[in-house]
Amino acid sequence: MKKVFGMISLGCDKNRVDGERLLGEIKRHGCELTDDLSRAQVVIVNTCAFLNAAREESIDAVLECNGYRGGALEKIVVTGCLPQKFADEVFPALTEADVLLGVNDVSALFPALERAYGGERVNAVGTVAREEKGERVLSTPPHLKYLKISDGCFHHCTYCLIPKIRGKYKSVPMEELLEEARALGQTEELVLVAQDTTRYGEDFGENNFVNLIKNISKLDNICRIRLLYCYPDAISDELIAEIRDNPKVLHYLDIPLQHSEDRILKLMGRKGNRAEYLALIKKLRQNIPDLAIRTTFIAGFPSETEEESAALCGFLREAKFTNCGFFAYSREPDTGAYRMKGQIPAHTKQKRVRALYKAQQQISAAYLNDYVGKTVEVLCEGIDYDKQCFVGRAYFQAAEIDGSVYFTADKAIVGEYCAVKVLRSDTYDLYGEKA
Repeated sequence: MKKVFGMISLGCDKNRVDGERLLGEIKRHGCELTDDLSRAQVVIVNTCAFLNAAREESIDAVLECNGYRGGALEKIVVTGCLPQKFADEVFPALTEADVLLGVNDVSALFPALERAYGGERVNAVGTVAREEKGERVLSTPPHLKYLKISDGCFHHCTYCLIPKIRGKYKSVPMEELLEEARALGQTEELVLVAQDTTRYGEDFGENNFVNLIKNISKLDNICRIRLLYCYPDAISDELIAEIRDNPKVLHYLDIPLQHSEDRILKLMGRKGNRAEYLALIKKLRQNIPDLAIRTTFIAGFPSETEEESAALCGFLREAKFTNCGFFAYSREPDTGAYRMKGQIPAHTKQKRVRALYKAQQQISAAYLNDYVGKTVEVLCEGIDYDKQCFVGRAYFQAAEIDGSVYFTADKAIVGEYCAVKVLRSDTYDLYGEKA
């Protein structure tokens, strides 16, 4: 089956890694990959199902792809979280899809397509027992790569579908991760991702996250390591020391908190409380003064009062996070919060999101303004043709979710670091010139 394949990958960076494994399976079969969907004979839509909006986006992408029929397009494969959780609903309704695959069904792709080309519609979700670690075809720039260290989740947050999509927490054996990291080749920035990176190894009997970081750091091809999705209750003194003392680990920590107020945190099924969160932030900054802390919050959780929303704004001003993301609560079926009383109107949730962003914008602007007149190390990522300058990221900016550094230079090489003197700043970005 020597077909031309294209892919649309939606959702998080963990989903991106799953999509790269599918691309690797396609390459292993000797098939051509294309970014031009009008040329593709088989299009794969790698879906997200975390929120209703993500499910709608996934279905819209399938319908849009279906518009290529009559041209080169012959088959549509829908994979990822949407079919994994909702195959019983999706398969009979979304007839535009010829094949459905789950999150672990990489090796089922070609057998399912053979059946589809024989005239069947194929639901192959869950036909592969264990996720396979085959070759990946990277969809990121050569200098930036992701390493998914586990799948699934131990937690049972009342707003979240992930455990019912991805199952229980499953760490990837360390030897497999090290082999995969070596195979990624020269990497300026390796981003460790999972639903909860800080729980790595606990399903094998003991937490082994710090040991994993140490072993990855020994690889000559890995220059810097960025840590995402570190749950606050598992940030140990050992981990703090590793971030502080390991020169390869960027002084950046993503800590999903979701709220600050004790009552709401308890309703969410989250561990910790406001006082513990503030104590953790204080400890982190005492040990690593230049640590950039990113977090996310949910606004408008069921029964959240105006006073609790205002208190969350106050928490932002007290904690002074480097970067934040804010989301309106999404009422998801099959979650505990779906049945809670006190569901909040959409316009109120959006109003609270705007208030949180307004509070954080002042904090972020002040943080960035402190860099004006200073020189920062920037990883060059290319040229912004609209701004007519180079663009890159400092250590306190993760790809795709934080701001950027825009700078002028006679020459800068993508994937290499350069010193940039900061001339001005705004709410999210820095602007300067190569020093």
